[in-house]
Amino acid sequence: MDFMSELARVIGGFIEKTGIVWTINNLFADDVWAIRNIIMIAVALLLMYLAIKKKYEPLLLLPISFGMLLVNLPLSGVMAEPHGDNIGGLLYYLFLGDELGIFPPLIFLGVGVMTDFGPLIANPKSFLLGAAAQFGIFIAFFGAIAIGFDPKIAAAIGIIGGADGPTAIYTATQLAKDYLGPIAVAAYSYMALVPIIQPPIMRALTTKKQRQVKMEQLRPVSQVEKVLFPIVVTIAVILIVPSTAPLVGMLMFGNLIKASGVTEKLAETASNSLMYIITIFLGITVGATASADKFLTVDTLSILALGLVAFACGTAAGVLFGKIMYKTSGGKINPLIGAAGVSAVPMAARVVQKVGQEENPSNFLLMHAMGPNVAGVIGSAVAAGIFLMMYGG
Repeated sequence: MDFMSELARVIGGFIEKTGIVWTINNLFADDVWAIRNIIMIAVALLLMYLAIKKKYEPLLLLPISFGMLLVNLPLSGVMAEPHGDNIGGLLYYLFLGDELGIFPPLIFLGVGVMTDFGPLIANPKSFLLGAAAQFGIFIAFFGAIAIGFDPKIAAAIGIIGGADGPTAIYTATQLAKDYLGPIAVAAYSYMALVPIIQPPIMRALTTKKQRQVKMEQLRPVSQVEKVLFPIVVTIAVILIVPSTAPLVGMLMFGNLIKASGVTEKLAETASNSLMYIITIFLGITVGATASADKFLTVDTLSILALGLVAFACGTAAGVLFGKIMYKTSGGKINPLIGAAGVSAVPMAARVVQKVGQEENPSNFLLMHAMGPNVAGVIGSAVAAGIFLMMYGG
């Protein structure tokens, strides 16, 4: 009898501590609202579907969505802070790489290795298109202030408009840690949705004739130019905006170890194993910040809306500036390439190529679009640096 009583007690105690029972008991509890966990789990599964089935930025969207799933499964404790005998959750410690500003610059190191600045060097005017596409950042910044966000938080929200996930994460960890989850999810979601968001804007702002413009082939870029470019950009940008050093410095260092031609092993490591390891850690920990109690708020909905507006405005500004260059060049520049000025590399450039070929199958705009695309990466990092100088302390 004692054995059966103890067995019943153990089984009952085990069942009582399951996430299923916790969810049932707290489904609509005033202080918990477990229904929110269910909603967030559904959101995580939706993002997984987009990553796996639709292949929208799967390398980051899949880890982010799985981190979101883990943190919203009741009693998982993956983000628990150390307290007393509780040593803390696994993802809590990995998240320190985000919080201390380590992972995003390392991502930039890998991006630098994989980036070819040749199109930008061959056509320096692309810098103007990359700069114009950052207009959305400042639209979102002032919009966030207008609806009541603190300027520091508004600055972190604004960077979503650059469609540059690592920069958005880095800025949020410095200026708006409590909003890191919504900001990161918004940034990567809109990066993933570039093929859906951008084409209607591009078509609405250009004529068929403009979209059919075939651009002249870019001039060859010498090895010396490719080596000097990251060095010159590093010196110039950091002298003007010192707070960009972690991002721009790592981006250009990565590009230099590739362009130099003498450090193949370093370039291979930075663009492959190191890049993928950091991507896993960054993605899953960012997703784990999107817990139900922090994510399902009015502020989060506002951030998502502002991010969409910022991204749309950035795309529109790039295309409109492209139209100006179309006029001043006598019709030699296809204004579609301005849309690639946002930092979603290389997806935005591929979208430009796709839209251009729909109008003219013999049109090849990819390399022309890569110039503004990589310029946008630098531009968003500079914008983040300006905000950090203004509000970072």
